[in-house]
Amino acid sequence: MGGPLRRGNFNKMSGWPHAARAISMEGLHFHDLRRAGNYFAAASGAGLKDLMARMGHDSERAALIYQHEARGADKRITDAIDYHVQAERDQDDNDGGAAAALMPG
Repeated sequence: MGGPLRRGNFNKMSGWPHAARAISMEGLHFHDLRRAGNYFAAASGAGLKDLMARMGHDSERAALIYQHEARGADKRITDAIDYHVQAERDQDDNDGGAAAALMPG
């Protein structure tokens, strides 16, 4: 209709629901695209100020959240813990008994 996109009218008046259905992504929200774009921008290695400008934020908080998600630090930490737990289980299987502790002593 020539006016700005607003949350209240975008999902109802536009072809968004039809477009989401056409790609088998029912429930996809327009804001999800913004989040994905911000995540990819952070994953590119963009600096904090560049991310803030791209997102239109005055606060560093949101940009830091995206940088943290993009770094994947939590996944690497979890993978490392899983590796050590599995190594202990494998050792227990080879020894025929339970390990005294998972932490090195």
